[in-house]
Amino acid sequence: MTTSYAFRAELWHNPEQASWHFITLPPDLAEEIKDQAAPFRKGFGSVTVSACIAGQRWGTSLFPDSRRNSYLLPVKKAIRAAAGIHAGDEVDVELDLELPG
Repeated sequence: MTTSYAFRAELWHNPEQASWHFITLPPDLAEEIKDQAAPFRKGFGSVTVSACIAGQRWGTSLFPDSRRNSYLLPVKKAIRAAAGIHAGDEVDVELDLELPG
């Protein structure tokens, strides 16, 4: 079962984690995903997704962030380079939540 979402958010760099860049999901979307994925979450509460930014699609996981009460979408360097995006950019994101069943 796949559920699709679209939203706009800022790409940010986590200086504590070397070159890791993330997008924080809007709180209402994070809550919806949390509820929908509850029976299927993996270790640490991660949720498997397919993400797309500027035509660049990749498989990854959302990770819960208790400080922001949301999920974080990691955006790897190859995707950032191909999409031409940098920390501080507002980007359009498409997410496909991939749940068993």
